[in-house]
Formats: sequence, structure tokens, C-alpha cells
Amino acid sequence: MSDPIILGIESSCDDTSVAVIKGNKILSNIAANQEIHREYGGVVPELASRAHQQNIIPVIDKAVNKANIQQKDISAIGFTRGPGLLGSLLVGTSFAKSLSMSLHVPLIEVNHLQAHILAHFIEDANPKPPHFPFLCLTVSGGHTMIVLVKDYFDMQIIGKTIDDAAGEAFDKIGKIFGLDYPAGAIIDNLAKSGNKTAFTFNKPKLENYNYSFSGIKTSVLYFIQKEVKKNPDFIKENLDNLCASVQKTLVDILMNKLEKAASELNIKEVAIAGGVSANSGLREAMQKNTEKLGWNIYIPKFEYTTDNAAMIAMVAKLKYDLGEFADLSVSATARYDIEGEFKKDL
Repeated sequence: MSDPIILGIESSCDDTSVAVIKGNKILSNIAANQEIHREYGGVVPELASRAHQQNIIPVIDKAVNKANIQQKDISAIGFTRGPGLLGSLLVGTSFAKSLSMSLHVPLIEVNHLQAHILAHFIEDANPKPPHFPFLCLTVSGGHTMIVLVKDYFDMQIIGKTIDDAAGEAFDKIGKIFGLDYPAGAIIDNLAKSGNKTAFTFNKPKLENYNYSFSGIKTSVLYFIQKEVKKNPDFIKENLDNLCASVQKTLVDILMNKLEKAASELNIKEVAIAGGVSANSGLREAMQKNTEKLGWNIYIPKFEYTTDNAAMIAMVAKLKYDLGEFADLSVSATARYDIEGEFKKDL
């Protein structure tokens, strides 16, 4: 029996992405970005959903053509059900239902957070996939959590942010520095030329494995306000050092909890996922722990870190193998509890 060919649709935020997978191999992974949000300093939900409506047909067409298949070759349609922006999710969900009906193929709903983690099992995501059980630091603009992954569909959140996500902290601090949105990649790039020990900022003191990022944002804001009063050109004159220091602080916060969890649970298999996993400082810190702590680390290719349909298609393939199909009554949901999803069948 030949491997199924599955088309995956991702529309949880502002990128319209479509991928085609055969087995665990990605045949195409296409995305249309929405530049309009830059001028607003953040994603505008109404504009995002409208752009998805404009983009979804041409992106699907391009993904199918690049995969060198025909629509009749598709075995199933996978789509992001949630979490995310409801208006954006509705576009992807509705189109997936329609395409499933027109092609007479199964419909498969996917949890977006689950997909970030399971992207590690895409054929070319890593030299080799993680071994169960493993820890995955899932960190993005909307989510920051440490997940204990016991099997493909047996996961447990053991720590999460109690306020801002790490990616959100990067963006908000970038705004303080006068940087464009999204600021994470800009801070990462400027940090490479800076001194990461030039400035120090407060780190939260939380028990267990939970995170907090609102405090560092406030710490940076007050520090900048004080320094700019003394020198109006302080940010401009120190931007590289500021970015390097902020990045080091955020990465230290992330890694301290991850190291604590790995040590106390005696797990050496450690992965990162989500948009912030593209950060060079975080990747460097992970690499150091292969020697320092004896970790086997798993860092996905850049194209599988940000929101993308390849990860949706990967989960859809795993669910296809299990015969886990959705019916046409399935609806998009802005809040989708990854932990509840995996605990319901345990």
C-alpha cells in the first residue's frame, strides 16, 4: 500500500500556509505572508481573516503544483482547528470542509500547538527524530510551555507562562526600542553585534517550571526611561548591546526552567519548537547543553519553526494512520487545550 498524500492547511494567525506530505516527506510547503500588520505594530484580526480569504485558493494551487500532484491524488485534508484567531481559523476550517467534500476524502482536525511539537517527525526536520519520552520547550509569540511528550498523542504540560509569552516579550521590548514589528528576528540580528553582559535585567523567581515575562518588559521599560532622561540618544548609541542583553536574559529564563525539568525528570532527550526556536541565542544555549548536561537535542529546520502547514500535514498523517477523522460538524476554536486533547483518551 502506497503512502497517503495529505494536504495540510494552516490559518491560525496571519500566515496562509498550505503543504503536501507523502508519508513523512514534505512535497511542498507554501506560505503567503501579510505585511499589512507591520504598520499597526501587531496582527489585526479582521484584516488577517480577509487576507486569508484572498490568499487561500492561490496558495493551495501553488502547493499542489509544486508537489507535482493532482487534486485527485489527495488522500485527506488536514487543517488547523485551533488555537488561534477565530476569524482566521474559520477561513481555513471552512475551506478544508469544502475541499474534503468536493474530493470525497476524509477531514482531519489538528491542534496547532501539537503540530509545533510533532513537526520534529517530518522527514527532513532533524537528522533523526526525538525518542520518547522527551521534553519540548514550545515557545512562540502566543505560547510558552514545557511539554513532556510520552508518545505522539500522549503529552502533558508541566510548565507554562503565567502572563506574556516569550515571543510577545521580544515584540513588546522591541517596541520600547523603536524597532519594527515583529521584533524578535530584528533583536536576534542586532544582538550578534552586541555585548550580552552590557546590561542586566530582572529575572522572575517562580517555583516549579512556570514562566513569567511581564517583569522583564517592565524592567527594560523603566531602565530605558531612566537612561533616556540622562541621554536622549541612549537607545541609538547602545542598541546592539541592549538587544544582546535582553536576548540573553530571555534565553536564560527559558533555559533555567528547561534544565530544571530535564534534571528532575531525568530526561536527556530535549527539543525546542515554535517561532522563537529560530532564535540563534536559544539554539546556541541548547547546543551548549549537549556537552554540559549530556542532552540529545532536537532543533528543527527554520522553515518548520514558525507557523507552517508542513507541521499540520505531519499531524494529519499520523491521525490518518490511526483513522482519526473529523466530521463536517467540526468547528474552529480560538482556545484549544493541548493537555485536555491528549488526556481525554488516557
